[in-house]
Amino acid sequence: MLSVSALRRRIVGLAVGRNVSSRGSTLTSIIREHSTLTGSAKSTTSSKSALILLAGGAVTIASCLYTTKQVLNESTPVPSPYGDIEYDLTEFPTGLNAELILKPLGTVYEQVPGLDRTLPMREQMEILLRFYQDEIIAGLERADSTGKKFIRDEWSRGEGMGGGITRVFQDGRVFEKGGVNFSSIRGELPPAAAQKMKANHKDLVIPENGKLPFYACGLSLVIHPRHYLAPSVHLNYRYFETRNADGTPQSWWFGGGQDLSPMYYDESDAYYFHKLLKDVCDYHDPGYYPRFKKWADEYFYIKFRGEARGIGGIFFDDLNNDDPEKIFKFVGDALSRFLPSYLPAVKKAYLPSTEPRPTAEAGKHWQGLRRGRYAEFNLAVDRGTQFGLNTPGSRVESILMTLPKHCSWEYNYQPVPGSLEDKTQQAIKKPTSFFE
Repeated sequence: MLSVSALRRRIVGLAVGRNVSSRGSTLTSIIREHSTLTGSAKSTTSSKSALILLAGGAVTIASCLYTTKQVLNESTPVPSPYGDIEYDLTEFPTGLNAELILKPLGTVYEQVPGLDRTLPMREQMEILLRFYQDEIIAGLERADSTGKKFIRDEWSRGEGMGGGITRVFQDGRVFEKGGVNFSSIRGELPPAAAQKMKANHKDLVIPENGKLPFYACGLSLVIHPRHYLAPSVHLNYRYFETRNADGTPQSWWFGGGQDLSPMYYDESDAYYFHKLLKDVCDYHDPGYYPRFKKWADEYFYIKFRGEARGIGGIFFDDLNNDDPEKIFKFVGDALSRFLPSYLPAVKKAYLPSTEPRPTAEAGKHWQGLRRGRYAEFNLAVDRGTQFGLNTPGSRVESILMTLPKHCSWEYNYQPVPGSLEDKTQQAIKKPTSFFE
């Protein structure tokens, strides 16, 4: 006789669910598929300095320059009670709420409390990033369904030098590990770093002593879900400016982006993730999406493997060729699309489907191997991580927060041709063009 849990799994396995995945699916059907998960889908339509290394961003910078910290939890963190629980991945988590209504594009000043156009851009960016750190964390905690909270670790570089807030989550029901980190720091670039930066920013004026005052802030996150059908995701947005001796801005730029790393390739998830980002880009500048997508495809690539880390997204750096408020509003709109572009893919992992799916054993095995690739990129390719680990006094725990809790490697593993694993392998070997 089948147990109740086994019978439930059998019934769920036989249930019929919708899953739009073929390239031949129309735009309308794909948007309709995901709109049921996100609510209304309406939208109004190199060298760098040693302190800002592309994907590393201001959060890694801050992690490297850490001097003191203060843990603000009400009590000292203790080992998670969820760590040894094996959740039934066929059971839909009751708290996974992915019904998120898209905020109208171009309304960041109306959406974020406290934003004021008269404030210096660095202050506006801090308000924006702090707001979305809280909003994203609240959305992820709600989706996890356990009542478990992100640990809060607030740190400082010292008087007048800034600091940050590291927020880390582990061993939930839906999310196995993740972090959403904010930093805002000030200081002086040493002469060698200032000269390297001037090579890419001709308008820089370096003081006679060679030291260049700077300011940097950023929001960075990485999320690794528990389900083998749910993708990992990365986001980073930042603002950097050099400053004159009197504290006024001298040179400035924005950077960042977000990208998706599926364990199993699902074309509708990939399409929808890119579609929301393209909508944001097109609203602000039709040239953004093709340029930033190509940049992401090239950056998030593991050359020694001949494959990408995932299915990309957008990535940019040194963006200062327009009015700063226009770029700021673009960044704000991109941040507003993070939860709506990501949570539907996590939710769909738990929904019944008529599409072929791996067994739980095969799925977890492949998830471990794909996460191994993710770890390889972060440790062997990502320039921000490498810089951080080689900086004396760096906050190693914050830097390595991006790594999954569980991953694996097997010698010369090759997926069976034509298998679901092989489909994923082929999808990440060549960038996919969704809108040609």
